[in-house]
Amino acid sequence: MKIVKPIIIVLLFCLLTVFTQIGGLVYLISISLHILINKTVNNKYYRQITKAVVFMVLYCLTTFLIVPPLARLSGRVPLPFSQINHIKPLNRLTCLFNRNYVRPQLKQAAFAVAAEMNDKYPGSTLNYLDASFPFINGFPLMPHLSHNDGKKLDLAFFYIDNKTGLETDKAPSPIGYGISEEPRAGEINTTQACLIKGYWQYSFLTKMVPQSNKVNFTFDSLRTKALVTLFASKNVIKKIFIEPHLKNRLGIETPKLRFHGCRAVRHDDHIHVQL
Repeated sequence: MKIVKPIIIVLLFCLLTVFTQIGGLVYLISISLHILINKTVNNKYYRQITKAVVFMVLYCLTTFLIVPPLARLSGRVPLPFSQINHIKPLNRLTCLFNRNYVRPQLKQAAFAVAAEMNDKYPGSTLNYLDASFPFINGFPLMPHLSHNDGKKLDLAFFYIDNKTGLETDKAPSPIGYGISEEPRAGEINTTQACLIKGYWQYSFLTKMVPQSNKVNFTFDSLRTKALVTLFASKNVIKKIFIEPHLKNRLGIETPKLRFHGCRAVRHDDHIHVQL
C-alpha cells in the first residue's frame, strides 16, 4: 500500500497534466490539504468525497480566475466559455480542460469571421473545437501534432438538421471530430491513400467516435465554404487545412488552403486555421 499510493499520485499527476496542462499542479496543491481533511472528517468515504470536491473547486477556481490573466502575460487569451458575439465552444469541456487558448490576433480573426458569418447567414454561430493550452510554447495538446503555440484553432463544419431541414449550429459528433464528410465516387480519397502508406492513425477517430448520429445531419456546403473563404480573407491567417476532396467539392481557390499530410489525422470532419 505504501508503494501503490505514490504510484497513483504520479499517474494522476501525469494524466491531469497531459489532458489539462494545469491539473497536475492543482492536484499536488490539493494533496497538501489532505492532512487537514483526514483530521476533520472521520468517515473514510466522506473523506474521499471531500478530497475530490476540494480538488474540483481548486481546479475550477484556477481555470477560470487565475489562468486567464496569467496566460495573457504569455501572449495567449481564452476563447469564450459560452456564446459571445456568435462564437462558442461546441463542447464546454474544451474550456474546462484549458484547450481554448489562442493568440490575440487569432481570437480577433475568429470573432470577425463569426460576425461576418452571422451577417451573411443570420443566426449562424461559429463552433470552435481545440485551440492550445494557456502556457509554454511547444507543450503538446494531445493528440494534435501542432496545437502547441496558440497559433492554431480547429472549427466545426456547419450542418443541416435532417429532421427539420433547417440550418443548425449543432454537429453530429459531440466533440466535433470523428464523423467525416466522406469522399464521393470520383473524388480524391486521401484517407485511403494515407492508409495504404501505413498511416494507421489517419482515420482512428472515426473508429473511436460513435457514428449513429451521422444520419441526422447533412453537411452544409454553402456555410462551410463561406466560413473557409472568410478565414482565408484575413491577412493574419496563413494556413487552412481541409481534406482535398472537400476543397475541390466546395470550389475553394486560395493558396492558404493546404494539405496537412498523412502524419496528421483526416480533416473532413473539421477545419484547421492558423496564424
